[in-house]
Amino acid sequence: MYTFCIKLFSSRNIAQLEKEKEDALNEARMKEEQTRKEREELDMMLEEKMRVKEAQRREALELQRKEQECQRELEMIQRQKEEAARRKKLEEEEEYARRMNSVGKNKPRPKSFGF
Repeated sequence: MYTFCIKLFSSRNIAQLEKEKEDALNEARMKEEQTRKEREELDMMLEEKMRVKEAQRREALELQRKEQECQRELEMIQRQKEEAARRKKLEEEEEYARRMNSVGKNKPRPKSFGF
């Protein structure tokens, strides 16, 4: 009877140990799966962050390009205004010179007394 009790007790202990072992393995698998899912989520977040950063970089470059283009256009307009003002001043000076020359031709010439 004693040996029967020991065998019964041992078989219950073995069954309990096997169940605990299986439970521990299941828990380890679940933790491993959770860790894998968290790693995947972090990887996706990192990829999204990199995509957003790249999109912001491209947007900043495009904005800079547009600003440079606007600056060049403003500089060109300023040069055109300066050139137009220079031409206008030159035309006014030429017109003034023509008028002065014309006024000089219309004056009666002093008569010279011949010898």
